[in-house]
Amino acid sequence: MRYEIKALRGNENLSAWVVEAADAGDAARQMLARGYTVIGVRAKAGWPAWTRPRGHFPLVLFSQELLALLQAGLALVESLETLAEKEQRPEVKQVLAGIIATLYEGHSFSHALQATPADFPPLYVATVRASERTGDLPEALARYIAYQSQMDAVKRQVVSASIYPLLLAAVGGLVTLFLMVYVVPRFSHLYADIGSELPLMSQLLMRWGQLLESHGAAILAGTLLVVGGALYAATRPASRQRLQRALWRAPAIGERLHVYQLARFYRSLGMLLRGGMPVLPSLGLVSDLLETGLRARLVQASACIREGQPLSVAMERYGLTTAVALRMLRVGERTGRMGEMMERVAAFHEEETARWVERFTRLFEPLLMAFIGVVIGLIVVLMYFPIFELAGSIQ
Repeated sequence: MRYEIKALRGNENLSAWVVEAADAGDAARQMLARGYTVIGVRAKAGWPAWTRPRGHFPLVLFSQELLALLQAGLALVESLETLAEKEQRPEVKQVLAGIIATLYEGHSFSHALQATPADFPPLYVATVRASERTGDLPEALARYIAYQSQMDAVKRQVVSASIYPLLLAAVGGLVTLFLMVYVVPRFSHLYADIGSELPLMSQLLMRWGQLLESHGAAILAGTLLVVGGALYAATRPASRQRLQRALWRAPAIGERLHVYQLARFYRSLGMLLRGGMPVLPSLGLVSDLLETGLRARLVQASACIREGQPLSVAMERYGLTTAVALRMLRVGERTGRMGEMMERVAAFHEEETARWVERFTRLFEPLLMAFIGVVIGLIVVLMYFPIFELAGSIQ
């Protein structure tokens, strides 16, 4: 569920945030982990998933264009004014104008970005804030662009691997629906006129056709009601959490989801550490990338690190590592290149996840095709079986 939070941190002005959380207490704990003092928490009215307005600000494109202008030698304000002048979309132009106005008031760039959390996520703001300490904003922008490109590449691999099975399932379902709704009722009339004795399975199929014809409106209304209820339940946080828990309990899928979340966590954390952010604030910023159970473990691991325990020890104790990640973290602690090692951990597990998805789809696609073929073939055979028997008796 989405919660609107008003919070303060240090000498910064009062700011408003919108976070996804299980309840109001979880939302407050997320902000406390980021170093904020929570002033108020209020549940935000949510839209259904299919009507929820999506972010309209092109963050990656903005970063790429800003990086090009900065590398060309333009100052930050001058670069932003250039982007605002060439921008044609009113909503994007308004965001840029607000950033420029905040900079002219004497605030930092990260403070200006933080004023619009819907367009600039906390991870992006933290990357810019870390660069303000080192004075190397172009490097921070390049690092975020590379990070986002890697994350998008993993998503594209998963989506592209899912397109064909989903398309195959949709076509097979439509063909099966056409046979059961349109063809079978007409065959039931034909066999009723012939009056021949039908096999048991064919009788059941024909009775389904007769039932559909006599109570078609009620069955259609019930089907639409069930589908609508399922879609509505899919938009509820409680239903999504139950589905997520069920997936995490699945033997193979749960393990892959665990590894994928850890890979995303390590890549984000590594980017912040390489940008100069301290470990504990970085852990608070990336905690939202983990599911609720792992987030609770991260809070305990952060407490151990705060007490002086090594990062690798704390992560291993609370199940936030893999065998590969643990060894690389230890190497990072010895060499002082923790951020680089975390990004290598993420790259290793992202490649591993991509290979697993590819193997799974290669196995799942023929099985799905065989299942759909068997279902459609069985329906067709049961419809035509009495005709085959009749033709044999005539001969």
